[in-house]
Amino acid sequence: MELNYIALGIPAILLIIWIEYFYSKKANKVGVFKYESTVANLSVGIADRLFDLFFSAIFYSVYYYVYEHFHLFEIGKQWYVWIFLLLATDLVWYWYHRLGHEINFFWAAHIVHHQSEEFNYSAAARITLFQAFIRTVFWSILPLVGFHPDMVIPILLLHGVYSFFTHTRMIGKLGWIEKIMVTPSHHRVHHAANEKYLDKNYGDIFIFWDKLFGTYVEEEEEPTYGIVHPLTSYGFLWAHFHYYMEIWVAMGREKKWKNKLKLLFGGPESMNPRIRPILERRLRIYQNKLPMSSTYKSYINIQLALALIVLFFTVLLYKYMDGVSFVFICVLLVLTLINCGALLDHKSYAYYIELTRMFLTFLFLDYLIQGYWLSLSFLAAFAIVSIFYPIKGKYSEWVVGEQEKYA
Repeated sequence: MELNYIALGIPAILLIIWIEYFYSKKANKVGVFKYESTVANLSVGIADRLFDLFFSAIFYSVYYYVYEHFHLFEIGKQWYVWIFLLLATDLVWYWYHRLGHEINFFWAAHIVHHQSEEFNYSAAARITLFQAFIRTVFWSILPLVGFHPDMVIPILLLHGVYSFFTHTRMIGKLGWIEKIMVTPSHHRVHHAANEKYLDKNYGDIFIFWDKLFGTYVEEEEEPTYGIVHPLTSYGFLWAHFHYYMEIWVAMGREKKWKNKLKLLFGGPESMNPRIRPILERRLRIYQNKLPMSSTYKSYINIQLALALIVLFFTVLLYKYMDGVSFVFICVLLVLTLINCGALLDHKSYAYYIELTRMFLTFLFLDYLIQGYWLSLSFLAAFAIVSIFYPIKGKYSEWVVGEQEKYA
């Protein structure tokens, strides 16, 4: 049986997050974890891992295509080439990362990674597929120069693993290592919203690029994490698309194409900060700040846990899945992640997401058994029960309580 053992990375990451959480509690480190942020971070990470399962093969094929048709030099695969490749990869990363902060079109994808107001290993998982598309364009420079994709791909995986471990507050400064390598201290600065720390420390493995190009700042006082204008919602879709919508609105206000392009390729400082509040009012994007009971959290936890279990087995058994099954699983998982965000915000529309997800689950089971009676039975049972019991009202009351009329 041919299994995809990359799936083992999922429980490994969860274990590391749990160890960090346990250690932060034992060390009385306040504010390292916040329940809502952790759920939102993991939700973004689940979606990225799911879609990366399909698109990573496309990305890798791009590297091979560029190398086979356009590479400029015959570099070879000698042992010392690995050293040059590591340095070259980190240099490309530095400029990809820096431009990701300085160009609005790129920042729209990268901003998701910075939205968490807590800094921990769950925030490291907060990466979107949009970033992967942009990274592929930049990293195609490596096979274009002449580095073989068989070497490029392992180095890129190394980059991903290393950068994960720099997302923590539980490791202090590391002495002389700080002068060469990117450490958690350096990366805490990068994730800070403090004015003195903004747009600094872009390096991924080596810090000397920042020192060379004038973007290095040492960590002094404790950073304030997140983006300058924090989001007012834990919504899954809003987190992914809000900045694209802001760019669209800002460009729509400009009559000249020259000004539109300046907004698209200009920096975040060119954006009007009043646009997002306008969009939030129009789309009713906000949190109902209600306390969460242990039962309520358990309900969200169960959904997130099931999403992680399904993700694990989807990655593990991906090669044995047909296209229809994979599409069903993707839709069901995304609906679950959207639903978790809706529940965190206490939104009553979670009811309709629940119904859609339940119906699609039975429809998927019907597909697997080559039948139709499960989904039809669900619709019939729901229709009958709804006549005698106010399901929607009770569910909405539980989710948003007396504030339902505002949700």
